[in-house]
Amino acid sequence: MAQKQLKRFRIIFGLIILLLIANINLVSAATNNDFEDILKPLETIYSLVKYAATLIAGLMMLFAGITYITSGSDPGKREKAKSMVMYVIIGLMVIWAAPFVVKLILGS
Repeated sequence: MAQKQLKRFRIIFGLIILLLIANINLVSAATNNDFEDILKPLETIYSLVKYAATLIAGLMMLFAGITYITSGSDPGKREKAKSMVMYVIIGLMVIWAAPFVVKLILGS
């Protein structure tokens, strides 16, 4: 039984290596314009997601503010509202900084 699994693993591993080699050849043959054409729809989708997330984050900030104001003397609700604001700000920073990080990593 173990020999069959090992044989399947070797076959699958070999196929993956062959596909990777074929993709490397295709990628090296592609021009920079091809990559820009591929990335245009992805950039559009990213922009849509970024602005939708920003809208949702604004609504969450509003909700956190209302929670903080209506918390009265309950320290648990105040802390929950403060942590909600902190997480929303961190999420916005990650979403808006993602293209800069990608450009930094790719070096372009």
